[in-house]
Amino acid sequence: MGYIKHEILHIFIAWIVISLAFAWQGFSNFSAFYLNLPIVLLAAGTGFIVHELSHKFVAIHYDAKARFVMWPYGLVFAVALALISGGGFVFAAPGAVYIWGKDLSRKESGIISVAGPVSNLVIAILVFVLSLIIFQFYISQFLVTLFYTIISVNLFLGLFNLLPIPPLDGYKVLVWNKPVWAVLLVIFIAALIYFW
Repeated sequence: MGYIKHEILHIFIAWIVISLAFAWQGFSNFSAFYLNLPIVLLAAGTGFIVHELSHKFVAIHYDAKARFVMWPYGLVFAVALALISGGGFVFAAPGAVYIWGKDLSRKESGIISVAGPVSNLVIAILVFVLSLIIFQFYISQFLVTLFYTIISVNLFLGLFNLLPIPPLDGYKVLVWNKPVWAVLLVIFIAALIYFW
């Protein structure tokens, strides 16, 4: 039971730190930071937490043990880069789901890895569809910013994690199934171009 509390604490710390990094708009723009922070907390919560839990639960489905462990150096680097770039770029490497207890096949490892980016894509699509429905009846700047931020953060996190560089998800997906990796990469790039 203790390790579950430990994992929850790691997820919570990583979520808050990543949110702070994404919300940062530079030293001269504190008002934007405070306005953005609640929205970014929701966006990072959907993007980061669901992404990591997707890895965890798919691994458990394959009879492996799994838990999230934050990466303190990655969190420090994310905040430092956000500060240096004035919020222009965030390197989001808050931690990873560690999997043990079973020798996974290449396919199982690939499916566990692809679950994270796919969860980001699903969230982005669902929020986009929800925005189309809601904006038929009501539009506010807050909702526009909220939906746009949730979609953008999820697309960014999904695309970043699909980079074919170890230990990112994209490397394991590419090793398992190149067409799946390529199709997802194209979808994420096209979606980001559309929303930016």
